[in-house]
Amino acid sequence: MLDILRRIVQEVSAASDLNAALQVVVARIREAMQTEVCSVYLFDPEVKQYVLMATEGLKQTAVGRVKLSSSQGLVGLVGAREEPLNIDNAPAHPKFHFLSETGEDPFLSFLGVPIIHHKRLMGVMVVQQRESRQFDESEEAFLVTMSAQLAGVIAHAEATGDILDLPSSNKASRKKNARFNGAPGAPGVGLGHAYVITPAADLSAVVDKAPDSIDDELQRFDDALAGAREEIKKLGGQLEGELRPEEMALFDVYLNMLDDNALGAEVKNHIRDGNWAQGALRQVVMEYVGHFQKMEDVYLRERATDIRDLGTRILAHLQGNEDETSAEDIPDDAILVSEELTPSMLGEVPAEKLRGLVSVKGSSNSHVAILARAMGIPTIMGVVDVPYAQLQGLELIVDGYRGLLYSSPNDELREEYQAIYHEEQLLQQDLLELKDLPAETLDGHRIPLWVNTGLVTDALRSLDRGAEGVGLYRTEVPFMMKDRFPSESEQQKTYRLQLETFAPAPVTMRTLDVGGDKALTYFPINEANPFLGWRGIRVTLDHPEIFLVQVRAMLKASEGLNNLRIMLPMISHTNEVDEALHLIYRAHAEVREEGFEVEMPDVGVMIEVPAAVYQIKELAQRVDFLSVGSNDLTQYLLAVDRNNPRVAGLYQAFHPAVLTALKQIADGAREQGTPVSVCGELAGNPLGAVLLMAMGYDLLSMNATNLPKVKSVIRGISQQWAQELLAEVMQMDSAPIIVATIQLSLEKAGFSRIIGPQGSSH
Repeated sequence: MLDILRRIVQEVSAASDLNAALQVVVARIREAMQTEVCSVYLFDPEVKQYVLMATEGLKQTAVGRVKLSSSQGLVGLVGAREEPLNIDNAPAHPKFHFLSETGEDPFLSFLGVPIIHHKRLMGVMVVQQRESRQFDESEEAFLVTMSAQLAGVIAHAEATGDILDLPSSNKASRKKNARFNGAPGAPGVGLGHAYVITPAADLSAVVDKAPDSIDDELQRFDDALAGAREEIKKLGGQLEGELRPEEMALFDVYLNMLDDNALGAEVKNHIRDGNWAQGALRQVVMEYVGHFQKMEDVYLRERATDIRDLGTRILAHLQGNEDETSAEDIPDDAILVSEELTPSMLGEVPAEKLRGLVSVKGSSNSHVAILARAMGIPTIMGVVDVPYAQLQGLELIVDGYRGLLYSSPNDELREEYQAIYHEEQLLQQDLLELKDLPAETLDGHRIPLWVNTGLVTDALRSLDRGAEGVGLYRTEVPFMMKDRFPSESEQQKTYRLQLETFAPAPVTMRTLDVGGDKALTYFPINEANPFLGWRGIRVTLDHPEIFLVQVRAMLKASEGLNNLRIMLPMISHTNEVDEALHLIYRAHAEVREEGFEVEMPDVGVMIEVPAAVYQIKELAQRVDFLSVGSNDLTQYLLAVDRNNPRVAGLYQAFHPAVLTALKQIADGAREQGTPVSVCGELAGNPLGAVLLMAMGYDLLSMNATNLPKVKSVIRGISQQWAQELLAEVMQMDSAPIIVATIQLSLEKAGFSRIIGPQGSSH
């Protein structure tokens, strides 16, 4: 059956249009299952009817003419129940509806399965047979598998405008809006036409080969490296007017990776070991990509895309197929679409023509999403099911709030999004005026808003948005960019830049959070269950030499600024805090002995493991501050990996258990007089920020993009109003109802513009 399935899928993929694909499906399934009839009924949601669109075994004259209402017959029953129906005497079933046009009266056996794509019913597939029997389990499983394949084919046909014209009405009046789901990358809406961009070379297709001359290969690689370097400088230069110098530093990160001490050196070693330049490049790049892709931290995992992009560009130069994009080919309202968007691709489209970005792979932590937020370009990442190669030139709408992509929109949808776009422009102007004002409620409650950063690139953008400090700086980045542990002085320089950028505002540096799921290429760790494994503080306490060097570098970097705060990740025991504090005091003494005039910084712990929730009192007594990593805490409380699409829907930031834990943390910290903050995504969601402020959190740390919106909401409500809302939702037992209640309350308070078209509890 698997071989047959594979062959059918290949044949369907090669079909010229949906009509041809349906004919292939019904013919091949009838043949494979040795049955007498196979038919496909497509559901027309406009008129709530099933239409027979392809058949082998029934009268061909019935195709396109036979229609059933949504509740009519066995087909209607399969669609309504959204599950297979397998019966041995169809005419005897109470829901059987005889259709004389089809000539189906002699068929007794009936197996029908729904065709469903992303919870949307698209039709019903049916096989029938004269003899009375029930189809066996393997036959039913085969048909269910085929229907899942067909659902994707129909969805792709919708996206490219190649959907069958169901005869219910004329094409012009019932144009379909094909919709695809992704992850929000940068907020906003963009309307325009697709401009699809593909990589200039394919690394995975490169084979290993012994070189004729090692010296010649080394020279070819040097030339390709120089070419790639020039290309990235040029692409970076094209964005110079759009980005601040600090954001342009992202292209310096790319150039540093191309350095002879980084990727370049490793490739040359492989060439000297006897592989040609293309093979050596593939070896090194794919090894790096593999290590990054295993990491749990989505921000760091996304660095795999950057490395692959660099490798592809070098390979294009090695193969001599660098592609020059002509500006005339690019539409004036370009929505840039690619399988995997990268920062350098942004430079290939003039900024004044760019209306939106769509990437089949990647997440909101991709470098391209970070730059898109800085440039204010609506972006969707991870749009898995979109047939991107077929979108060229089609009209698209990008909804960066909800992560939705529409192709070939009708007039009604286009007008709706045009209105949102104009409203957005007005809102941005209003929010800019809040930059220098405090986040203070109408009844005088002040709550500082800080930012989470990973690269220096988004640091100054954060200050532009009115950030008052850094609640989380991920120190892993300098460790990822090396093929060895960075030295104390190298780390010191990196940390100094971050501390200087924000001085005198405080910067909270999380100590190295690697291990298990976030292995460094030079420090591999393989575990069966990395989420519950050797990670965070567990690794660094087992390797005090790594921990001490990092803390000493942080302390030295803070000399004369004294705006450093140190935060310990993944704490689950009080003895971990005691041990870490002992090492930090020791590092402080050593640094002072070396002549550095450095004050002892505040030290805090991250609350991201359920065990820590129940030890708040003991932890609060030991440290200067507490910070809740709401993303991990939610993940561990609900036992849901939010990066796993199968269960991502169960990851609910407003789950009653999560809210109860957050309230318990805030209450426990207040009892001990220890400041407590939240540095997860919940803090940057205006709905979440209102609840956290009401719970008594002392500060919120978030993505810089969300800061003005959160500030606007806080300045427009009273603390008492927020506390009353909190009391109401804490009595509820359903996350969707909690979200709807908060949204409705904020809309009534006049914030529908701010919360925008979000509609999500994640």
